[in-house]
Amino acid sequence: MNTEEIIVLLKEKSNPKYLAGMKRFGIRDEFALGIPLPELRKISKSIKIDQALSLALWKTNFHEARLLASMIGDPGKVTPEQMDEWVNDFDSWDVCDQVCGNLFDRTPFVIEKALVYSGRSNEFTKRAGFVLMAEYAVHNKKAGDEVFVSFLPVIQREACDGRNFVRKAVNWSLRQIGKRNACLRGEAIKTAGVLLEMDCKTARWIASDALRDLTRK
Repeated sequence: MNTEEIIVLLKEKSNPKYLAGMKRFGIRDEFALGIPLPELRKISKSIKIDQALSLALWKTNFHEARLLASMIGDPGKVTPEQMDEWVNDFDSWDVCDQVCGNLFDRTPFVIEKALVYSGRSNEFTKRAGFVLMAEYAVHNKKAGDEVFVSFLPVIQREACDGRNFVRKAVNWSLRQIGKRNACLRGEAIKTAGVLLEMDCKTARWIASDALRDLTRK
């Protein structure tokens, strides 16, 4: 399938009721069609990995085309420049999360970019940094503990950013790091303890929520 054929297919799959639901969850709908993720994943399986098509779909600006692009991209062919370009285009939390979790967290640049993006001021760029940390913790079973320990000071540094999509991603990264193993759970709980003592409502919320998850019996 080429780009034009895929866009025609996506338009055929458009669901007005699902689109209305997307709006309620804070997803921008200017270029959205309203297609559930399971349907997009089904389409991606019929296409398989195709980096050139992934890049072409991204340029269409259609919301679902960009989600699909993240599912068929080749992490071995993704460049740092592509990552920066796509991250700069992020305008919703779901595109951010899908791109980071489907594609970017499997690239050789994930650690470097997680650290860079987490220090940026743009809300979705900063979110991307912490989503990369969370998704890397979930998906990369061979990464050493030291990688995730190095993320913890960054989590502490940015824990007072009260913007909704940032604070939730910071919380998510802390929880996923702590869930990897007993050692990292201890380190994550220690970090949460530091956040609890901060004179910052957002940091205390991140810590309390993470501790509920990490200390659950």
